[in-house]
Amino acid sequence: MKHIFTILSAILLTATATAQTWTNYTTKNSGLTGNNILAVNVDNRNNVWVGTTQGLNSFKDGNWTDYSDFNEKLKNQFVNCLMSEGNTLWIGTDDYGVIEFNGNRWYEHNEETRRLNMKYIRDIAVDHAGIKWIGVTLSGFVSYDGVNWNKYTANDSELLSDFILCVVVDNRDRKWIGTNDGLCIFDGSRWTSYTTKNSKIAHNIVLSIAIDKSNVKWIGTLEGLCRFDGEEWKIYNTDNCPIPGNQVNALAFDREGHLWMATDGGVAVFDCNDRWDTFRAGDKLPRCMYQNIAIDRSGNLWFGTDEKGLYRLSDYKMPELNVAEDNTTPTDEATTAEAQPSKSKADAKSNDSPQVEERIKLTPNLEEGYLTISMNSPEAQVTFLNAKGEKVRTVPRYINGSHINISKMKKGTYTVKVKTQSGTRTAKFTLK
Repeated sequence: MKHIFTILSAILLTATATAQTWTNYTTKNSGLTGNNILAVNVDNRNNVWVGTTQGLNSFKDGNWTDYSDFNEKLKNQFVNCLMSEGNTLWIGTDDYGVIEFNGNRWYEHNEETRRLNMKYIRDIAVDHAGIKWIGVTLSGFVSYDGVNWNKYTANDSELLSDFILCVVVDNRDRKWIGTNDGLCIFDGSRWTSYTTKNSKIAHNIVLSIAIDKSNVKWIGTLEGLCRFDGEEWKIYNTDNCPIPGNQVNALAFDREGHLWMATDGGVAVFDCNDRWDTFRAGDKLPRCMYQNIAIDRSGNLWFGTDEKGLYRLSDYKMPELNVAEDNTTPTDEATTAEAQPSKSKADAKSNDSPQVEERIKLTPNLEEGYLTISMNSPEAQVTFLNAKGEKVRTVPRYINGSHINISKMKKGTYTVKVKTQSGTRTAKFTLK
């Protein structure tokens, strides 16, 4: 039968610094039914469940199973989210709402899906009483206690938006709900909301939430990672830390308490104090969107992408010291530009020793989609400004001659400010 597929080969990317190994599973070398991975989950039997745009797969002991062979509704179905509870897998789909699978039987909720308009399920969480909390794209927030269904919308509650992106339950059974209009907290009767207007949250589009052992909330947004302890906010983004991308699509804590994140610029891990390790798209990993995370019982990390399939990281150990580099690679045409010295006095650095006049040169690689900067200094802070003078990107520690990704930047003319110990220089380039 075609639903069991034993892996014959896999692409292995082995890091030289440690024994860690990256393994890539795609439709070409495994039993995956699709390369756009929408969800990854590990159940209590250490089965790895994978939702794709083409259905539902599982992986264990080298074997892949395609579950459209057992439930034809999953064939070519978007499986957007997965949540395991005991021996039951909760499956969120586009067309059929929520489906339960206990390993033998399938339970569908067709009537409730029609009545509550529960298509396009985005996320599912369970509280300590066993109540399921279901986020529905464009249709609000639904609870199910095994008998009764209740629905909350922006029209009949204090929910900020009916466009739900993520749901997490904390140790006090409060539901933390990420929407496209801000962050909501629901304790069963009262609502609390955080937006850019009443808090220091980085952005109103909340894509992911994780909670650490101290009940501190870590919130992934479209413009960076937020730490929120109930009173204070701290923001981590490409301006102030080695995070590889500001769009934080997924978050997960490993057994050591390290926070893993999947972003639009690659994968990173943070010890929540001062150590980072990054795997950047276009450098250590292929250039694509990294959009979900799961961790199995052996400590293997699983990352889903939007076009490159599924990646497994094995035998990872966080280094004692991390040196941040920017080798991301945002393709469009660009022009080479020589820089002119900035006239700003604030950029001049006073020093008893004579300063070498800084000269920089921007050189884009059109085929590969990256930009290099040649300069006198070994490193610099590089800032990109759009035609309106708005800051759109910062590389806090650029190493002379390394790559800066320009393939995902919008077309237009940019001013590049290169700040070194010798001063600040600017240059322009155009993506056509």
